[in-house]
Amino acid sequence: MRTLALVTASGAALLTAGTPAPATLAVAGDPGPAAPAPAPRPVLPTVPFAQVAKAHQAPARAQRSRPAPAPARDREPAGVGAADLLGRVSACEQVSNGKYRTDEAASAAVPVCGTDDAVFWKADLDVDCDGRTTAACNPATDPAFHGDTAFHASDGRPLNAEKLPYVVVPAPSGVWDHAKAGIGGGGVVAVVHGEKVEYAVVGDVGPERIIGEASYAAAKSLGIDPDPGSGGAPSGVTYILFKDSRVSPIEDHEAAVRTGRALAEEFVRGD
Repeated sequence: MRTLALVTASGAALLTAGTPAPATLAVAGDPGPAAPAPAPRPVLPTVPFAQVAKAHQAPARAQRSRPAPAPARDREPAGVGAADLLGRVSACEQVSNGKYRTDEAASAAVPVCGTDDAVFWKADLDVDCDGRTTAACNPATDPAFHGDTAFHASDGRPLNAEKLPYVVVPAPSGVWDHAKAGIGGGGVVAVVHGEKVEYAVVGDVGPERIIGEASYAAAKSLGIDPDPGSGGAPSGVTYILFKDSRVSPIEDHEAAVRTGRALAEEFVRGD
């Protein structure tokens, strides 16, 4: 077995140099030249700490830019609820010269009420299937079916009661004249039943003395049975018609909803 002998410089040499002398190893029984001393380490230039810190800073993260908010005039107004609208029409200032029946056999008990911006009434909902012949609205499904409406679509044809939510207004009479009140074909209407609000248009004209009628589509959207023979609602429906409003073309239901929401919000605020 070979042994290792540690050869070190003398203590005097250590004190003189101030730095420990490198140690060398010799292998007993295997003489040979001593390993050369390692080269001195190079002296590195001093780098200011600020530069080091700057070099090691984390790279800046790209931030996602958020689109600027749309101008107030371009924002779609928040929809008002049924309770908001009903609260606004809780009191009636009668503008009709008399009252209307909800059916032929009923007594006249429904006035037309008004504000500066709208007229309204609270009645039943009889389902109107008049207009274009469809699978749901035709002489077989509605014994009182009439294949026309007072106001027509942009193509000149009658309105489609199965697809378009519309409201029927009484024909002008000594009791009340819708045209003189700023209500015409394509006028915007908010129909309220329970907690639901449906925006519709004025689409047809009915008898002089009867009020409370809306299309198959309007009834269905409000959760009311739309069957023209057995459906409808006996009471609890509020019709709010906004004066001097109009959707064109009349069959553009999305436009009726947008316009209706904006008018309803102004109506509730009292603008």
